[in-house]
Amino acid sequence: MAKIAFIGAGSFGFTRALVKDILTFDAFRDATIALMDIDDERLSYSTRAVEKIIRAGNYGAKVVSTKNRKEALEGADGVLCTILNGDVDVWKYDIEIPKEYGVDITVGDTRGPSGIFRALRTIPVMLDICKDIEQYCPDAVFLNYTNPMSMLCRAMQSQFPKLKICGLCHSVQGTAQMLANWIDVDFKDITYTCAGVNHQAFYIDYRYKGNDAYPLIRKAVADPKLYERPWVTDDSARIAMFLLLDYFPTESSPHNSEYNQWFRKRPELITKYSIRPFAWILDEYRKQKTSWRGQIEQWLNDPNIDLKRGHEYAASIFNAVFGDKALFKFNGNMLNAGLIDNLPQGACVEVPVLASALGFEAIKVGKLPDQIAALVHTSSICEELAVEGSLRGDARKVYQAVAFDPLSSAVLGIHEIKEMTGKMFRQNQGYLPQFRSVSLD
Repeated sequence: MAKIAFIGAGSFGFTRALVKDILTFDAFRDATIALMDIDDERLSYSTRAVEKIIRAGNYGAKVVSTKNRKEALEGADGVLCTILNGDVDVWKYDIEIPKEYGVDITVGDTRGPSGIFRALRTIPVMLDICKDIEQYCPDAVFLNYTNPMSMLCRAMQSQFPKLKICGLCHSVQGTAQMLANWIDVDFKDITYTCAGVNHQAFYIDYRYKGNDAYPLIRKAVADPKLYERPWVTDDSARIAMFLLLDYFPTESSPHNSEYNQWFRKRPELITKYSIRPFAWILDEYRKQKTSWRGQIEQWLNDPNIDLKRGHEYAASIFNAVFGDKALFKFNGNMLNAGLIDNLPQGACVEVPVLASALGFEAIKVGKLPDQIAALVHTSSICEELAVEGSLRGDARKVYQAVAFDPLSSAVLGIHEIKEMTGKMFRQNQGYLPQFRSVSLD
């Protein structure tokens, strides 16, 4: 029987959805689901959710709950990570401090000053998790859902090359489905190749029944009726990026607006492109601090439950590697070992990956279109600098990473970036054990 460990199992939405998917596979109907979290209340809620799923599906699986990470990992075949190092009262400063200097951030979990400092806080914890996996379940498949995806995977995969580590994000399959809906075709007739870095990957090939579907997408975005559909008006920024770059990006407009110099450097641009406002996700999390228990109780008390498999990759990957061994192709985050020619070698990239009983085989994409590479290369270099800074305890590398961030550099001068970075270091000093001292000079 398989054992699958959830690290950060108090992430109720992810844990509930992924367990539901895992148990749909025959190989895992009798699996042991080991839930680990440091928060007693959240762990209790997630345990009740898994028990409800097991009962509803009449599965033979069992659930084990623990605050001991080593206990959860021991003998595990698969590991899922959905941790957050620091509550909203910690990471709010990732967004609020840049705003003091004029850098307007709406999500802040991936790159730029906010994503970088989230990475600096999280990398030491992720490396500790990898050390435990190396000791207690060295052959396990480790799938990471925690952001910032690229920087965390870059740190883990470079420091633990023997472990089977891959980062997953649902934006690739989600946007591919969305585009099929926009052009009113059946998604089963769509094929695509998507590559870049996490949250900044592009469909460099997108086909309907074997034919290039980009003419259909261009026709769709030119039709005013498209913008009458829910959510489409929120996607003006990445539609503008598509019209400029000729390839469609995976991530939503609120995210994408933070990763370049075009949309958030002036208030009127945010209005023009109907982008989510400053601190939108922070405000959402603040609301959830008082509402999350009620939402979870409502789900737990609802007699109806949908046990159908969802669209996340994790369960199918586990099934391919240590389940019934059916090959599974997906997009994942892996080190660039000749996979994308015009992005930094050794950096973390998001590319097609084949999962099998042998583990992961990343598929070579080749060269990105020049206009895509110009955008993505900058993001990748910033991530490389930030990860190097974290691994070496070198604050100056972090300062350089922030200095080259497209949005920060579009708004601020060098002296302002230095001051902002220093203030963010001071605010986070209790969460950055890898920095014995902080000098930006």
